[in-house]
Amino acid sequence: MSQNGQAAARSTDAADYQHVPRPVGAMPKEFAAGHVIPPHSHERAQLVFAEAGVMQVTTAAGVWVVPPSRALWVPAGVEHSLRMTTAVSMRTLYIAPDRGVGLPARVAVVAVSPLLRELILAAVALPVLYDAAGRGGRIMALILDEIRALAAMPLHLPMPRDARLAAIAERILAAPAEAWPLERCAAELRCSARTLARRFRRETGLSFAAWRRHAKLMAALTMLACGIKVTAVALECGYETPSAFTLMFRRAMGMPPSRYFAAGVF
Repeated sequence: MSQNGQAAARSTDAADYQHVPRPVGAMPKEFAAGHVIPPHSHERAQLVFAEAGVMQVTTAAGVWVVPPSRALWVPAGVEHSLRMTTAVSMRTLYIAPDRGVGLPARVAVVAVSPLLRELILAAVALPVLYDAAGRGGRIMALILDEIRALAAMPLHLPMPRDARLAAIAERILAAPAEAWPLERCAAELRCSARTLARRFRRETGLSFAAWRRHAKLMAALTMLACGIKVTAVALECGYETPSAFTLMFRRAMGMPPSRYFAAGVF
C-alpha cells in the first residue's frame, strides 16, 4: 500500500486492508464480466457493493445475487467466492472487529440507500489513512450506523450441503427453464420422491417445489439486472407467458418487474 495512503495509489489487494490502522478500510476495484474470485475469507467483516454491475456470491450456506443498489454483508471469517455476471465496479468496505457491535451476524444481501451509496463512494475517495478525528472519521462512523439499520433482502437461495443434492441443485440453477420434476430427480439419485423431498427440506429449509421456484426467481433477477427484457426472461426461466412470470414475481417481491426497477429498489 502506498505510504501516503491516497486513493489514486491505493492497493487493490484485500489483504492490505485487514490490518490498516483505521476502523474501516475502503477498496475500489474493477472486474471484467465472468471474472471469478475463488473461495476465501477475511479477518475483517466486509460490505461488498457494486457501484455498477451484477455479482453472484456463494458460501456454504447458499447463493446470493447482488445487483446494483444492493450490497452483500459478509461477517469476518466466512468463506465465500464471487462470480461477476457482468463487468463490475466493486467498492468494498472492511470493518475492524472492534467496531462490529450491532452489525449483522450472518451473510445477507442488503438494500443500499441513496445516502449509504454516496457515503461508500466518499469512503473510497478518502485517503486510506484518513483523519479518524476529522471528516473521514465522521463519514466512516455514519457508514457503520447505516449498515446497522440495513434491511436484508430475499435474494438468497439456500444450497444443500449433501454433495449429491448439491449436484442436482447446481443443475437446476444452470437450466431454470426445465421442469425438473421431483420424481425425475429422485430417480437420478436412486431414492424415492418422498425421501428426496424430506432430505431437501432438511438441508435447505424449503420444500423441493419452493426451492425450484426460488431458483427461477434468482435466475430471473440476475437476467433482469443485466438488462434482459421481461419477455425473454420469462421464456428463459420456463414460463409459458410473460404474465405468468409477472404473477410469480409479484407474489415473491411484492410488485411486478417493471415497477420494481422503476421504484429504484433493485
